[in-house]
Amino acid sequence: MEIILVVSFSYLSGSIPFGLILTKFFGGQDIRKIGSGNIGATNVLRTGNKFLAALTLVLDILKGYIPVIISLQYFPELIQLSCLLAFLGHVFPVW
Repeated sequence: MEIILVVSFSYLSGSIPFGLILTKFFGGQDIRKIGSGNIGATNVLRTGNKFLAALTLVLDILKGYIPVIISLQYFPELIQLSCLLAFLGHVFPVW
């Protein structure tokens, strides 16, 4: 049961596209149609909005950090799995 919880939470957390969400919410733009087409902080910076780029960077860091810290607290034997799944969620998102 713990493995399913860690795998699903870490992967889904890692797959949240904060660059896309923030630019749609604050600017109404689709970041995938601007600059390189990437949804990361660097492409958000290309839109000229430094605040959104910084916020995207911080949230991208936190989406990997939070599941790992939670796994470390409750399931320390699954920490490597949590790290891997947060990374895979970021690289291969569900959305």
